[in-house]
Amino acid sequence: MFKTVNFHDFQDAFHRAGRNEQFSYEGKQKLFDYLEAYEDETGEKLELDVIELCCEYEESSVTDIAASYDIDIEGLDEREALYSVMEYLNDNTMVAGAVGEYAVLFQTF
Repeated sequence: MFKTVNFHDFQDAFHRAGRNEQFSYEGKQKLFDYLEAYEDETGEKLELDVIELCCEYEESSVTDIAASYDIDIEGLDEREALYSVMEYLNDNTMVAGAVGEYAVLFQTF
């Protein structure tokens, strides 16, 4: 049995689980939209498990991602660095999208 949740319910679930700071407000919105689109595309209903989402997805700055995955962004402006990091992540995992101008929400790998 599944309950349909809206973004407010989704955000509240993070708060109740003590994980409200895991993602920014915009990051939670991006993740919610991404998961809804996944359900629509696949017809698969997902269970809202905040701890699983916190373990499975990461919101991180472009520079932190580049450092963690040895992506060379030296000499690139912010837009080029974001593009380079997004390209790398899209080749290796699922990307929910850019968060703000200089962070990305993606499935950890």
